[in-house]
Amino acid sequence: MNPPPPLATVSPATAGNAFHEVATAAEPVADVELPKAQRGLASWYGARFHGRRTASGENFDMNALTAAHPKLPLGSYARVTLLSSGKSVVVHITDRGPYKTHRIIDLSRAAAARLGLLKHGVGKVAVQQVAPPDQVAAANPVTSTE
Repeated sequence: MNPPPPLATVSPATAGNAFHEVATAAEPVADVELPKAQRGLASWYGARFHGRRTASGENFDMNALTAAHPKLPLGSYARVTLLSSGKSVVVHITDRGPYKTHRIIDLSRAAAARLGLLKHGVGKVAVQQVAPPDQVAAANPVTSTE
């Protein structure tokens, strides 16, 4: 598996506006300008909130690839990349948070596991809004070569 594409740095002065740019596909296409990424600490939440209603109205499922973010639109998607390892996961934004100082995103247990964050609880990440997976699939249909 190839590592995710390099992510642009966002200055603290513009971090609040980093997600007002056009979202791109979860699997970036060559020659497409990517929106800037927000960098900071990610944490995760699990069993204590499992089954509770989220800000989007859905019930939180700690086994789904979801996240809470303070500004990304509910229902949108984001690629979260752990900077220390380059591992990334695409999550569905279903809730608001995190509510701890200096954290930029709260991941579900499943998303944290994919990144390797379960043991340490927090990690430095880059968060970049991407297009929903179904739009990516529709834009890139699988065709038979037979």
